[in-house]
Amino acid sequence: MNRQAPGHALLGLLLLLGATAHAAQPTEVLRAFFAGLETLQADFEQQVVDEEGRLQQSSQGHMWIMRPGRFRWDYEEPYRQQLVADGTRLWSYDEDLEQVTVQAAGEVLTATPAMLLGGEQPLEQVFTLENAGDSVRLLPKTDDSNITALNLYLEDGLLQEITAQDSFGNTTTFRFSKLERNPPLPADLFIFVPPAGADVIGDVQ
Repeated sequence: MNRQAPGHALLGLLLLLGATAHAAQPTEVLRAFFAGLETLQADFEQQVVDEEGRLQQSSQGHMWIMRPGRFRWDYEEPYRQQLVADGTRLWSYDEDLEQVTVQAAGEVLTATPAMLLGGEQPLEQVFTLENAGDSVRLLPKTDDSNITALNLYLEDGLLQEITAQDSFGNTTTFRFSKLERNPPLPADLFIFVPPAGADVIGDVQ
């Protein structure tokens, strides 16, 4: 298993998370998901497998979301890493490497599922929606992202799992537990300050 930072697989996959009610049509399901969603938190497990089904990466941690445009994913095992979007920039901190990468959020998240976090565009402008058995399948309408398809699995009105296929043949799966919809979250949870001594790559201004 390689040492690739687990958060790299997250970019472009984030974040279609939250509780929804079951509905006959995927459009209704996802509209219900977005309606009234302000904050979210959960524990997660993330796995990446290649096109032969071989496990490439396994990690776990905790995530928080605050709409619009802010999220934080703390990877705790097997390597400690943080991904923090503060509404303007996306910060990635690898604790072992003592390295911080910062990019404009628009450069990283535009035209990917992550852009939905801000609620700027209607869902149907970004994805084609399909019923897919016990999941809702989302097909990106542009090729600006490496993501080729997303599946959201819900049970009893709660999101249980997201799978994402990419153009490299990999499948990334997120499984959620202890999910809370609209919990009170402090705004400073989404403020990242580079640790003293860490190398910072990118424009922090």
